[in-house]
Amino acid sequence: MIDPFGRDVKYLRVSVTDRCDFRCTYCMAEEMTFLPRSEILSLEELDRVCSAFVTKGVKKPRITGGEPLVRRNIMWLFERLSRHMDSGALEELTLTTNASRLSQYAKALYDCGVRRVNVSLDTLDPLKFTAITRWGKLEKVLEGIEAARNAGLSVKINAVALKGLNEDEFDRMIAWCGEEGLDMTLIEVMPMGDVSDERIAQYLPLSLVRSRMEKNWKLEDIDYQSGGPARYVRIGETGRKLGFITPLTHNFCESCNRVRLTCTGTLYMCLGQEDAADLRTPLRQSEDDTPLNEAIDAAIARKPKGHDFIIDRRNNEPAMSRHMSHTGG
Repeated sequence: MIDPFGRDVKYLRVSVTDRCDFRCTYCMAEEMTFLPRSEILSLEELDRVCSAFVTKGVKKPRITGGEPLVRRNIMWLFERLSRHMDSGALEELTLTTNASRLSQYAKALYDCGVRRVNVSLDTLDPLKFTAITRWGKLEKVLEGIEAARNAGLSVKINAVALKGLNEDEFDRMIAWCGEEGLDMTLIEVMPMGDVSDERIAQYLPLSLVRSRMEKNWKLEDIDYQSGGPARYVRIGETGRKLGFITPLTHNFCESCNRVRLTCTGTLYMCLGQEDAADLRTPLRQSEDDTPLNEAIDAAIARKPKGHDFIIDRRNNEPAMSRHMSHTGG
């Protein structure tokens, strides 16, 4: 699938639910109204649309949410998608999770061909963790990470940089990841959805974070690609990789090879644009995949060049009205 700017779309992020057992302050409001279940694609429909993308050349689907592991019978979908791993059509099948239920599912995920997972973890301080997630327990996440590693899964830590909340912890997290043999990626807060807090109060530029880190760590730029938008360095003292995802301080759209499917069957060709394609209607109107394939082709043909994220004191409203939990993390 080649978009209008010559980019080969091989990466599909698939949200299987907008629900989550956390209420992270940068992601959603504490009192959320979730989508009616009738609007959510069934697991069978998710398998069908994912398979259509695989047929069209997607090599790296990532299952996301909300929190994907709260979806009832979610392992059925992983088991179905694993057939594309067995056939060689997929290069990998991955997962982004808050790890609250990872200890329960780690071995089954490995058995389905999953070899790496991203775990959202913004702090190693139990009190701060509860403050950020509102409902989460740090010990459950750490148990999930340990279970994943014991099952043979590679774990990468994703941390959102939050001004005044965790910016004094990054040295500690780098050291911890080095001790545990984990890579880490830092992410700038994205202006999506009404989360009750002011975005300008949360926003911490990663250019500033990196300059601070370089006082204590040797950071070597490396030419490593994981399939996502992160730019990576190697930390000399630990040998681990550290990624920076910077949608605000550095637009990474020139190499964007991904699209996002929500749990309602809406396809967003760009995280930072409102234009979207309805795949649920053609999916449900015919058992023949022809209408679905035509809708996918039409969507890829209008994938935009880039996003328009911005945060400043004059523009504190969310750039996108939808929450990240709906679009898929």
